[in-house]
Amino acid sequence: MENIYHVTSLSAWENAQQLGYYEADSLKIEGFIHCSTKHQVQGVLDRYFNGQHDLIKLTIDPQKLSSKLVFELSPSVNQEFPHVFGVIPLEAIIQTEQIR
Repeated sequence: MENIYHVTSLSAWENAQQLGYYEADSLKIEGFIHCSTKHQVQGVLDRYFNGQHDLIKLTIDPQKLSSKLVFELSPSVNQEFPHVFGVIPLEAIIQTEQIR
């Protein structure tokens, strides 16, 4: 299975390093963490992070996740996106890249 990606703030990533795992606000609100495939990242940046700075892209190895990963349809763009139904352990995050 190919890697998946998640865009977040630098401060959220720094917090994750203190906790030992990454947890987005959407996990509490929607029950999962929004992720993307490699080809979906730019569209996510354009739609949801326009004008924001101090962003980091997390590269996640799905095989190292301890929570369920499900690809679900997003009707607004008619694409299936990967959703992680739990926290993401730091060992599953295999690369980080500051993008803005």
